[in-house]
Amino acid sequence: MTNRIYIVGMGPGREDMMTGEALCALEQADVIVGYTTYLELLGERFQGKELLSTPMRQEEERCRLCFGEAEKGKKVALVCSGDAGIYGLASLMYEIGKAYPETELFVVAGITAASSGAAVLGAPLNHDFCVISLSDLLTPWETIEKRLRAAAMGDFVIVLYNPSSRKRKDYLMRACDILLESVEEERVCGYVENIGREGTKAELCNLKQLRDRQVNMFTTVFIGSSGSEITGGKFITRRGYLIEKDTDICRNH
Repeated sequence: MTNRIYIVGMGPGREDMMTGEALCALEQADVIVGYTTYLELLGERFQGKELLSTPMRQEEERCRLCFGEAEKGKKVALVCSGDAGIYGLASLMYEIGKAYPETELFVVAGITAASSGAAVLGAPLNHDFCVISLSDLLTPWETIEKRLRAAAMGDFVIVLYNPSSRKRKDYLMRACDILLESVEEERVCGYVENIGREGTKAELCNLKQLRDRQVNMFTTVFIGSSGSEITGGKFITRRGYLIEKDTDICRNH
């Protein structure tokens, strides 16, 4: 019989923000593997399962643990925050999985921070956008710089993941300086901290103000395009619809 592992995107971690498919995969699993914090976010519903964890930066060990448990005949679910295929462990699982031909992998989509954060701010991603991680743990900073400049040149809405950490306190400032080379200071921006978790906080600002803001690793940053604006206190990006005026309302006034 073929072994199976479900690579589950758990969104922010709150149960009501997980997809039905994700909840079903976790319910059917014999063992749930994940980063310690993610397992804690699952709450009481899955505490009766066998839970196995590894610390941060032990992603490869975590993935190999999944394959080892699957070879024992167990139904395994690996949890990742957001979506497992967006800065998650799905690709690493497929790479390692080459050595385990008897194990079949299934990716279960989750709500990534770009989507959940955008919903808090309004509708900033309503036209073309790109996502860039400021973490240079696996990507050279020179490559990140090229991507930031290309995104600015293409007039994309830009979503920044991993904007700061204890070792990268000035990375958001450095990213803003790069964007300010070609983007006006008043460009609409916003950021959301602890999306879908206790202490969720959202702020709107412009690019010049964003440069000097202090954010943490649990923050997702949104930088607008030329089609972005603040409307009714919400960050929106126009799609380009030609909105007709209500002539009756105009006559009445």
